[in-house]
Amino acid sequence: MSELTPIDHAHAAMEAEPENETLRLQFYERVADSELVVALEAAPVGDTLNPLIFPVDGEQIILAFDSEARLTEFLGGAASYAAMPGRRLVQMVAEQGAGIGLNLEVAPSSIVLPHTALVWLRDTLAARPKEMDIIPSEIAPPSGLPERVLTALDAKLAQAKGLARLAYLVRATYESGAKTPLLAFIDALPDAQVSLAEATQEALTFAGIEAGTIDVAFFASSDEIAATLARHGLRFDLPIPDVQQAPSAPGMDPKAPPKLK
Repeated sequence: MSELTPIDHAHAAMEAEPENETLRLQFYERVADSELVVALEAAPVGDTLNPLIFPVDGEQIILAFDSEARLTEFLGGAASYAAMPGRRLVQMVAEQGAGIGLNLEVAPSSIVLPHTALVWLRDTLAARPKEMDIIPSEIAPPSGLPERVLTALDAKLAQAKGLARLAYLVRATYESGAKTPLLAFIDALPDAQVSLAEATQEALTFAGIEAGTIDVAFFASSDEIAATLARHGLRFDLPIPDVQQAPSAPGMDPKAPPKLK
């Protein structure tokens, strides 16, 4: 039996407590955050993919696996495939009106994700937080957040390699008197701010917390407020990026997303 994957672990936890909505959300988060390989009828032509499609219970199902080895095991030999982030595959398949057969027959996480589930996940991932341009009047240490939120934030920011130097979680008070948790990113890349804000919202959503619970802000390390954040905040260090390499498999280049035929 192959080594268990994050999707396997999340699926097992969900199956063990089928009424636990948080565990179900965390499973879908793992699907979105994992790299998946899609079985193809033939090698890609340009930016167009021809996935293997099977009818299951009256629905068209596209086969996807969380490793090339599992795809090979299912098909009984080497086959053409495209690799891409799960969130991109979910978006494409949802738009095609199909579902996904994930790790079918080759892993404990074997499951069919119907089209309705993919539409929900696509819409959840597409939700964007509201942008605010208000400087807090007071900064204090964070308090009152469930442990699962801190764990979710830590896991999500661990994937934001090189998008910012670090982040501080604090409790912010505004001139209106409102008090709310604030995740402040330091030295974020300008074109990464939307992605970081969305990642923060996803962490809350998939932790089972209502969106909007945490505000997001961006500061430079030279800003006066940065020292206050460092003094009171819970620090998250974002990973330093590896040397950038060109994507080698079809579907992995974010600037040239493939099309499903």
